[in-house]
Amino acid sequence: MSEVKAQYEAYPYPERTPEDEAKRLITGSPSHPLELDHHLFGGARDWSGTTRILVAGGGTGDALIQLAQVLTTAGKAYDITYIDLSTASRAIAENRAEARGLTGITFITGSLLDAASYGPFDYIDCCGVLHHLPEPQAGFDALSAALAPDGGIGLMVYAPYGRAGVYPLQQAFGALTAGLPPEERLSRAKAMYSALPQTHPFKRNPHLVDHEQSDAGFYDLLLHSQDRPYRIGELTTCLTSAGLEFAGVPHPFLYDLSRFAQRPDGMEDIEAMGLAEKLDGTIKTHVVYARRQGSEAPRAVQSQRAVPHLRGMTGPALAKAVATRGQIPVTLNGLTHKLALPKQAAAILAGIDGRRDLSALRAGAGIDPLAWAAIWPKTSRSLEQFGLLLYSRLLI
Repeated sequence: MSEVKAQYEAYPYPERTPEDEAKRLITGSPSHPLELDHHLFGGARDWSGTTRILVAGGGTGDALIQLAQVLTTAGKAYDITYIDLSTASRAIAENRAEARGLTGITFITGSLLDAASYGPFDYIDCCGVLHHLPEPQAGFDALSAALAPDGGIGLMVYAPYGRAGVYPLQQAFGALTAGLPPEERLSRAKAMYSALPQTHPFKRNPHLVDHEQSDAGFYDLLLHSQDRPYRIGELTTCLTSAGLEFAGVPHPFLYDLSRFAQRPDGMEDIEAMGLAEKLDGTIKTHVVYARRQGSEAPRAVQSQRAVPHLRGMTGPALAKAVATRGQIPVTLNGLTHKLALPKQAAAILAGIDGRRDLSALRAGAGIDPLAWAAIWPKTSRSLEQFGLLLYSRLLI
């Protein structure tokens, strides 16, 4: 048994209890259907057929459950294939799905490198996996080979700057616990961790919390035997090598160089994003969407049939805040930003319910075309920058 497989058999990650499914639904990025529609399909995906989905390296099932539950609630048909090397992780994912009564899922114990033999897929989720492969590019290539021509991928890999302090500890703990069973490795590493000075870069990093939440989190963060981070430029190079292209990130604001400096003329987008990553310093993971090269999707906001959705708040609540203050606080990576929005947008925002398209919202707000053109595009772009507004016809 490989070290990686042994880890996840002993400590399935993230730690989950099927009984908790009755209390909450864990949602996030990548792979919320609204978010993947927005970034990959211009908010115009036709959900009337059966969506074929691969959850590659599905772990204890967060992405699987999110996808299956949201689509089930929306009344959309799906066929999901879950693949993971850990039988312990798979068992938890299966039990979580059973607790919710979710069907249409095929569970496979195996390697994502074999993904193409189960495809093609309209959408592929691969969250927190590629950076743990002995040859990560083989993983990118395998996912690309399993993707339908007009499909898309949502993935997450580790980033270096927000994980300051992790890799020296991984190396030291790994060298001093080599060859021991997982339980003994964990015990010894925890003892060493308790002896670290408070000035250690890891202990001064406020963005890392997994080690405090569970044994599985501690092991995955500080004892993983195979772990490499990617800068955004390195990640997009891997996508390109696999015949894929970058399609977007959930929080574009984090990668906006104009936060720090004027962008030089002629600078490519990815280079600018890479500089913003260095200047920001808080990004510990890259969540990106990718599609096949040359398969560009339209921008949703250009169509009056586009349907906006708000994340984290209701339309009336946002409208009240905007009408009163002209701004809202938004917290990303521990920092709170003040997002300014036109007060005139309140009448539009109040009508957003995930079912009204832009044409209906304009009519409902009583705004003439010229005023709409001055208000809505700016409002939409500002909210999209923070992942607060997404376009999708999922509920239509």
